[in-house]
Amino acid sequence: MPQFTNGAPATLLRGAIWRKSGRSNPNGNCVELAGLPDGEVAVRNSRDPQGPALIYTQAEMVAFIQGAKDGDFDDLISAD
Repeated sequence: MPQFTNGAPATLLRGAIWRKSGRSNPNGNCVELAGLPDGEVAVRNSRDPQGPALIYTQAEMVAFIQGAKDGDFDDLISAD
């Protein structure tokens, strides 16, 4: 199983199936995620699909997603 590091070009993640939230901007300005074979999750900017991918463990993603659900980051977005 290949080992990837943070900042690896997303193009190195061959076979990665990238997906984004259904709430994403229709202009493509969004964050995309892909599950990796070892259970980690890659994250990239959709505006730069060949750019760097950040790699997170399952535990890190659980903490982030649960924190987002709990509203921990609500102060970082403006209400429309």
